[in-house]
Amino acid sequence: MKRKFIYPLLVFIVTIGFYYIEKKIDTTNTKDATERIDKRKELSFFYLPTSTTDIVVLHDNYSLSYSEKHEQPEWVAYELKKEHLVKNEFKRPFFEIDNKIRSSSADWRNYKNSGYDRGHLCPAGDRRFSYDAFKETFFTSNVSPQNHQFNAGIWNNLEQKVRYWAGKYDGVYVVTGGVLTDDLKTIGYEAVSVPKYFYKVILDKNSQNSKMIAFLIPHNDTDKPLEDFIVTADSIEKLTGIDFFKELPDAIENKLEASSNKNGWKF
Repeated sequence: MKRKFIYPLLVFIVTIGFYYIEKKIDTTNTKDATERIDKRKELSFFYLPTSTTDIVVLHDNYSLSYSEKHEQPEWVAYELKKEHLVKNEFKRPFFEIDNKIRSSSADWRNYKNSGYDRGHLCPAGDRRFSYDAFKETFFTSNVSPQNHQFNAGIWNNLEQKVRYWAGKYDGVYVVTGGVLTDDLKTIGYEAVSVPKYFYKVILDKNSQNSKMIAFLIPHNDTDKPLEDFIVTADSIEKLTGIDFFKELPDAIENKLEASSNKNGWKF
């Protein structure tokens, strides 16, 4: 082969070699980056419960498992950090359908003239640190029909108590929802179920001494103190079929979920 053809051929071979080497390195780096992102997500969302519906939506500031049968979430879960506890006054937005739900969430008009509030599960008051976070709580995938006296009464008291604990214990994790069963009254043209009970499970994940507290409250007005509604997380799991905080080590999870002790939680 003449020399004038050898040099271009060698240049071509070397160029192709570098191309595939760089591509391999790039692919490896991309894979490593993806694994790191997945690991961060896993760590960030360790507190998500199991879903009985397989319709889980991760919003920027809370997550939920949606029940199309009941047209509301079976649970909403989020982290409430101490730094989230600001009191920005934002203009109240309109409720919107959540298009991340495959069949869309219930229309807000189902609640109109129903006699029930659109009761937030991730409270707007927990997401006042930015307008986008505040506005995100007004998806109808984040609400359930609530009697006004209940919503403005003991449920509001519990939400305020959770904010107090988030400040005192440097953040907590919250899972909340209505107990969805087959015998519920419905409202609106999409038959939105009206739960008979609402629950809230709160975890203070402390590296030295984690603690958990759970509430199951009948859906009616009451003057009873919050302490009267403390139950075990296990009992709520049996009612709902949901496994809370499943990523905790089993020994810790079993101990915390079996306790109805309010020790360590300042009321």
